[in-house]
Amino acid sequence: MNRAAYGAAAWATLFAAMSAFWALGGTLGLDTLGTEIEREARARDPDTITLVWITALLKLVGAGLALALVMPWGRALPRRLLVVATWIVGLGLIAYALANFVQHALMKADVVDTPAALGSHAAGWHLGFWDPFWLLGGVLFTAAAWRAGRASRVASAPSARSR
Repeated sequence: MNRAAYGAAAWATLFAAMSAFWALGGTLGLDTLGTEIEREARARDPDTITLVWITALLKLVGAGLALALVMPWGRALPRRLLVVATWIVGLGLIAYALANFVQHALMKADVVDTPAALGSHAAGWHLGFWDPFWLLGGVLFTAAAWRAGRASRVASAPSARSR
């Protein structure tokens, strides 16, 4: 059983739910994203709201990708493509998280300026919550890809009896 795939799907679904909440007008947690994003979301800027809906949809696609590794309907899709796509998502999330960790740590240490569009308050939230949250998603997707790839290799390897 690929628990990491279920974890990645749950992570992506939770993340999509957060985006949908904000797109529908929820304000809890907006101040953790950045001053400019918060301002645009509270003003119900159509471009921002559209972008938030698009990100919610993409996160649900990610959940579907993770589930395709473990659900029967996923067998209808090319296995190698699913595993490679999951690796790309996982490693991309890890790279994004680590780059942001460095950037936000430098901001909080006053080594580099914090952009006004982000704000010091949100930079702290990114460093303490959002960057680790992105990293968690990356670890889950990468683990799911590794496990699925390993299971595929084991399933396709000739058995000792057939040799």
